Amino acid sequence: MDIMEKQQISLQRAQELKSKIADYLAVKDSILTGFDLANMISENKAKILDFLQGTEENWRDWKWQMTHRITDIKTLQSIINLSSEEKEIIERIGQKYRWSISPYYASLMNPQNPQDPIRLQAVPYVLEEVDEIGKDDPMGEEITSPAENITRRYPDRLIINVTNQCPMYCRHCQRRRNIGEVDVNKTKKSLQPALDYIKSCPEIRDVLITGGDSLMLSNSSLDWLLSELDNIKHVEIKRLGTRCLVTLPHRITPDLCEMLSHHHPLFINTQFNHPQEITAEAAQAADMLLRAGIPLGNQTVLLRGINNDAHVMKKLCHELLKIRVKPYYIFHAKAVTGTTHFITKIEEGIEIMEKLRGYTSGLAIPTYILNAPLGQGKTPILPEYQVSMGKETITIRTWEGKVITCSNPDYS
Repeated sequence: MDIMEKQQISLQRAQELKSKIADYLAVKDSILTGFDLANMISENKAKILDFLQGTEENWRDWKWQMTHRITDIKTLQSIINLSSEEKEIIERIGQKYRWSISPYYASLMNPQNPQDPIRLQAVPYVLEEVDEIGKDDPMGEEITSPAENITRRYPDRLIINVTNQCPMYCRHCQRRRNIGEVDVNKTKKSLQPALDYIKSCPEIRDVLITGGDSLMLSNSSLDWLLSELDNIKHVEIKRLGTRCLVTLPHRITPDLCEMLSHHHPLFINTQFNHPQEITAEAAQAADMLLRAGIPLGNQTVLLRGINNDAHVMKKLCHELLKIRVKPYYIFHAKAVTGTTHFITKIEEGIEIMEKLRGYTSGLAIPTYILNAPLGQGKTPILPEYQVSMGKETITIRTWEGKVITCSNPDYS
């Protein structure tokens, strides 16, 4: 085969590969990011500041954002259009399930679209009150807590729950049973049993600090807790679970980053669920943390009507990489009371994974996870690529669906 023939084969293959993503290329520009919606967000921001009598300086102050969270219909309807029926539903559901939205996150909502992916995550919805399937604690956190404020499901790692507070109470929250009506950060005294438990378990090498949102602790409280963990010899790494990059990026301040930079190795996982959440402010927050030496990962929740679409998920993963956040997990939504309308079939998650593997770079591919009930741990759910295994061969299905037998000899 001469050079010209080889080049012709290569060109034909390149054209074939291009056709594999033609469907995505046809729609990707219509899947809008927060950058694309910058004008709408700016207009919403101006309306919110006017209604709350705030300034640009206020907007950048995370404490102002927290004290001005939107918790009433009057303020909400100044930002988005609400029908009389919607207002009645929000009022009714709010009596059972708390809701609260940071002004920043509210600015990301399309005021005209009741099915806006930001709005669906933030505003109480009629299907919350007709859920007859969900459970308050499907993860069994209350039976996997060997010490106060600890959740332990694995041999070498555990969770410390430090607060019930968040900038926004997501409608799909897995811990809505803990939200209550009063925001409470755990005190040093209440966290001491958790630290004592970790000290007594030399096998624990990885500690995740979460809540609520771990960054709702003050800088000094978080510094104290991380220092305590730094002083436990067998704790190798710490992780912070936070959605602040998405719902309140202003929490990422120079002072916070400076403090966190003294506690390496430290990792942060966040939760972007839709490309519309990726804004200039979120990108700046990510950049500040990265410059402080903190790797960032993303744990998307697969949510019906928000991101249960292969093209939306691919766009999200691509946009995350552009702001240097690694797609880490796609979590299958949990059957929590009042949230089951978000749950998809597992087959949908598998189909999304089929449309990622091979169709985009490995860096852009998270792991699809199903949490086994009652705290039995994360289980990867993967498309099946192994067809059969012989003594010295393996038959596989490629990302394109081709079935191929490969050699697998024993070279020992």
